Amino acid sequence: MFLGGFREVMSKNTGLYNAWNSGGLALFSFMTYPASALICNPQLMKHRIKEYFEHLSIGTFRQKLASIDSTPQFALLGVASGLLTGIIILAFRMLVEVPLDAFLPNGPDDFEGLSSREHLLFPVVGVLALGLFLFLMKSNVGGVGVVHVLDRLSRHQGHLPARNLLTQFFTGIIALLSGQSGGREGPAIHLGVAGSSLLGQSLGLPNNSIRILVGCGASAAISASFNTPIAGVIFSMEVIVMEYTIAGFIPVILSAVVAALVLQPFYGSVPAFDVPQVAMGSSLNLPIVLVQGFLIGCIAAAFVKLIEVIFRYAPTQVGFRMMIAGSVTGLPAVLTPEILGVGYDTVNAVLIGDMSFLVLLAACIFKILATTTSIAMGMPIGLIGPTLIIGASAGGLLWMTVSLIFPELSSPAFYVMLGMGAMMGAVLQAPLAALMAIMELTHNPNIILPAMLVIIIANITSSQLFGMKSVFITQMESMGLEFRQNPLSMALNRASVASIMERNFARTTASIHLEKARELTSGGSRWLLVDLDKTPTFILRTKDLAAFIDSHEQEDIDLAEIPATRKDISAILLQATLGEAFDSLQSKGVQALYVNRISAPLMDSPVGIVTIEDIESYYRS
Repeated sequence: MFLGGFREVMSKNTGLYNAWNSGGLALFSFMTYPASALICNPQLMKHRIKEYFEHLSIGTFRQKLASIDSTPQFALLGVASGLLTGIIILAFRMLVEVPLDAFLPNGPDDFEGLSSREHLLFPVVGVLALGLFLFLMKSNVGGVGVVHVLDRLSRHQGHLPARNLLTQFFTGIIALLSGQSGGREGPAIHLGVAGSSLLGQSLGLPNNSIRILVGCGASAAISASFNTPIAGVIFSMEVIVMEYTIAGFIPVILSAVVAALVLQPFYGSVPAFDVPQVAMGSSLNLPIVLVQGFLIGCIAAAFVKLIEVIFRYAPTQVGFRMMIAGSVTGLPAVLTPEILGVGYDTVNAVLIGDMSFLVLLAACIFKILATTTSIAMGMPIGLIGPTLIIGASAGGLLWMTVSLIFPELSSPAFYVMLGMGAMMGAVLQAPLAALMAIMELTHNPNIILPAMLVIIIANITSSQLFGMKSVFITQMESMGLEFRQNPLSMALNRASVASIMERNFARTTASIHLEKARELTSGGSRWLLVDLDKTPTFILRTKDLAAFIDSHEQEDIDLAEIPATRKDISAILLQATLGEAFDSLQSKGVQALYVNRISAPLMDSPVGIVTIEDIESYYRS
């Protein structure tokens, strides 16, 4: 009676069932086996212990991850990704901020405290150091940043190389130490995603779970960079993975939480900016908010278009590109040092209205010029931070202008925060991520309504009026890279071939004797995997062979000649997703695939069969 009720409860909760099936069943069997039998029979005890640990083995873990229903296993991946990403981002931030804190007059953001000569020298010397590093490493900055992450996710199932991670780590540090106009969140996303991806690759996990780890790494990186876990989750789903699923949400949320917890003992639990209490106040602010959304949308469209145009005319030689980026940052910095570095101190000054109109106008214009040039030239830095600074500057300028006519307007912080959210949302084409970021940065629900309005208007203005796409997609298209996302591939990439493959098959040569044929048909296999010249070439149903030997008393049988429905076959790896399997079937013109455990040449080790009908059945279910 107890077991019956237990099964009923477990059947109603998929997550509990999967966790139970991963090891709980073996443990229950081990614990409930009569103790006297185990004590009296050491061999039986040894067998039971071995059986339990086999259920907890990495092989079982991989097998469970092949399915989209493996919530406990995906949750564990989320925790591991958050921990690893948090440690990497902590090391990255410390290697940037500790030297800057020691060298700059008033903290790691105070490039303004340097002399005019140093304002020019810092970016120029930085790009020289960057060029020297890339020359010694024989590397290129093209394979770093968010665009690299999206490309690897689109074309390589989220497999990121370790070499590019190291390149991003050290070039990002050099760029940020030298005050280049960019943020640390771009390198952070690459580092978090690459670290998580390499973790999955080292464990030999199926590619569908590698894709989940990519989302986890991106979420953890944003969470750790701004101390905004919710915005990290939404950013990952909206910008990187570009889909919302229950299976994906749980590990991505866990990774964001864990990464934030890793950094909080060192940087505290407050967000990246010192935001005072804000509220819309008078309804007089509403039409101004609508105008602000339109203006920010125009600025965002110009920002994305500038990156596209500058990239088109950028020189091919990396050293020249870096020198141009450093010069375009250093020369304006002589007059407006606020454009140097990540610029969070500039945002904090704008929030309290502590900057003059002309300085803020110059900072906004030169920040746009320096950032778009740096990004287009391939500087290994992020652009989310600069979009927040540009949006904050535009919001502050609007407040200064309108408050001359309407002194009773809300505080500058209100328009500054709205400008930050609108600019981020319009440039990234990620309105929900921008809204969540504003909510977490302000901790104030009163800003939700105006933030929704300004972000949506800015998005519509940029995308519909000016035809701009997300800045990352625009960069990919400029580089000739294709980002493939369609409902079919997204659905098929959520599961591995291991989740649907037919394991009940037998391998044989094409020429067999009658006795061998009877042995094959009596083994209970569904498919026969047939070799020609020691290479799997086609499959046929076992029942077709059984029907043939029932009607023919033929001693020598050629499986390539008997009446049967044969399917041409090709190989695919066990780690592959169903999306990869579908693409392979289409490109190779075959009707089925045999699943290989290893990829070594001349060492076929088939463990399953997947047909086009199996994939279609999965997609329809």
